[in-house]
Amino acid sequence: MQRNHLAASMLAAFATLATATTGAQAQSSVTVYGLIDSGVEFVNHANAAGNNVVRLSSGMMNTSRIGFRGTEDLGGGLKAVFQLENGFKLDTGSFDGDTNQLFNRQSTVGLEGGFGRVVMGRSFSTTYDFILPFDPMGYSANYSWVTSAGATGGRKDGMPTGVSNLVKYQGEFSGVKVGAMYGFGEVAGDTSNGAKYGVGLGWGSGPFSVAATYDRVNSTTASSVAYDRATSAHLAAGYQLSDAWKFSLGYRYYKKSLASGATDLRSDFIWGGVTYKFTPAMSVIGAIYYQNIKNVANDADPIMYSLRLKYAMSKRTDLYLSTAYAKAKNNQLVGLSRDDAGFANSQFGMSLGMQHRF
Repeated sequence: MQRNHLAASMLAAFATLATATTGAQAQSSVTVYGLIDSGVEFVNHANAAGNNVVRLSSGMMNTSRIGFRGTEDLGGGLKAVFQLENGFKLDTGSFDGDTNQLFNRQSTVGLEGGFGRVVMGRSFSTTYDFILPFDPMGYSANYSWVTSAGATGGRKDGMPTGVSNLVKYQGEFSGVKVGAMYGFGEVAGDTSNGAKYGVGLGWGSGPFSVAATYDRVNSTTASSVAYDRATSAHLAAGYQLSDAWKFSLGYRYYKKSLASGATDLRSDFIWGGVTYKFTPAMSVIGAIYYQNIKNVANDADPIMYSLRLKYAMSKRTDLYLSTAYAKAKNNQLVGLSRDDAGFANSQFGMSLGMQHRF
């Protein structure tokens, strides 16, 4: 209870700060922004008994959030920057993810100039920044597996997303985008224990864009030598054929070496999709996600088909209807959600929702 009161007080204080202006701070700016996303969802095979469920869900197209970002002009083209962003569940009002993290999405401070931008704190990984724009479903919490695919036993052969204790750089020069990150493991006596790092390279010209990343995540353990090591590499591309048609394609190589000495967890993951705009306000998105699991006798090799119809009521408000079907081989479990293993070898879902940005 005390933690909830503290969170509310801090959010209110930042909101007050963002709306206050003084002559002495004319070259500084603070912006309050957010996104609210919720709707009604139907899902079959929602428990071990195989029952269906109808529920109110939050963040089905994008995670609901509130944030504060600001800049201060330091002169000579240099700026101080900060960002604080909290993700929350609209249906319950609770924090999204770890309830001990007030700003669970981003909490950074840094500098920006002609060299690019350097920030410190908690933020998204370089892989997330470079690859997620190529997800056909567009950062969707529901019915997308780009961040991590649903597979056998709840395996999450995916990319690092939110990273704490982070130093991150990103810059763009003549259409070429470069990025790098390092997350400190903060384990005494072993700088590699719990460390995370990654690099990214992107390029865009006209209708075509492409990005490639490499990252490494070491688990945190009490041992200085025995910890899991997850490595992934991504390659993604997009093509804007016209104002109406857009195509995207991506690939992930994933390997996790286990401290136990057991066989590496290996998989290849591919996705592709197309967006078609009937009108400037109405569009349809179709996507396919497939994971080829390696080194497993009875692998799941799950596949998911996703479809979304979106109608823009304004520049800030969208209505959407989404549906998806996931299937796994060898009677293995699969789920539509990127976070759940599922309760059967197939699952179907449909959601009707609304999203508003401010």
